[in-house]
Amino acid sequence: MMEYIKYIILGLIQGITEPLPISSSGHVFLFKKLFNNANFFEGFNFEIISNFGSFLAILFIFRKDIINLIKDFFGFIGNKKREKYKDGFMYVLKMIVSTIPVGIAGILLNDYLENNFNSLKVLGLAFLFTALMLYIVRNIKGSKDSKDITFKDAFIIGIFECITIIPGISRSGTVLVACLLCKIKREDALKYTFMLYFPVSVGTMLLKVPDLINTETTLLLPYFVGMLVSLIVTYFSYQWLSNIVKKGKLWKFSIYCLCLAAFIFIYFR
Repeated sequence: MMEYIKYIILGLIQGITEPLPISSSGHVFLFKKLFNNANFFEGFNFEIISNFGSFLAILFIFRKDIINLIKDFFGFIGNKKREKYKDGFMYVLKMIVSTIPVGIAGILLNDYLENNFNSLKVLGLAFLFTALMLYIVRNIKGSKDSKDITFKDAFIIGIFECITIIPGISRSGTVLVACLLCKIKREDALKYTFMLYFPVSVGTMLLKVPDLINTETTLLLPYFVGMLVSLIVTYFSYQWLSNIVKKGKLWKFSIYCLCLAAFIFIYFR
C-alpha cells in the first residue's frame, strides 16, 4: 500500500507543477532534499512515467491543433495548391527553429549541468530567476497572432529555452516569458509554449527508455497508478494556468517562486 501512496504523491507533484511556470523538476528535487533523500523518493525511473502522464494530458488538450498542424505540414508538401496549408507549415518550421538550439545545448551540456549545478543554492537562484522573469512580463499583452510569429521570434524563443536545461529553471515559464517579450498575444504565447513542449518531451523520454526497460515488474502497477494521477492533475493544472494567463495574472507565480527561493535559502542555510 505504501508503494501506491508514494507514487500517487509523486504523481500529484508532477501533475501540479509540470504545466505551471514553477519547474516540476525543481519541486521534485526540493521534496527529495526535504525528506533527506529517504527511500520514499527512490526508484526514479518513475520520473519517466510521470512525465509521460503529463505528456498524454497536454497531448489531449492540444490534440486538434496537433492534427491540424500535421495535416497542414504534409498538405503543403504534397499539394501544388499550397496556400491553404501555408500558415500551418510555417508554424511547424518555426517550432523546429525554436527547438534546434535547446536540442544542441541539451546534447552538449545536460550531463555537465546536472553534475555541477544540481544543488539547493542553484535551485534557489533558479526560482529567483523565474520570479524575476515572470514579474518583468506581468503587464505585457502582445499584439501578434500565431501566424505573425517570425523566424527571428522563433530563434529568440529557442535561445531562451536553452536556459531551461539548468536544473530548477521552468521550461514553460521561460518559454512563455520569451513569447511575451516577442510581443505575442497571451493565448497564442501559451499555445506556442506547449507546442514546443512536445519535441523536447519526446526527445527526453526517448533518451530515458533504456533506464525504463530495467524497471522491476512489481512496480509496474504502482507506476501506472502514479502516471494516471499525473495525467489527470496535469490536465486540470493546465486549465488553471490558461485562465491565469488570459487574465494577465502571471505575477502570482512570481510571488510564489520568490517565497520558495526565500524558504530554500533560510531553511537550508
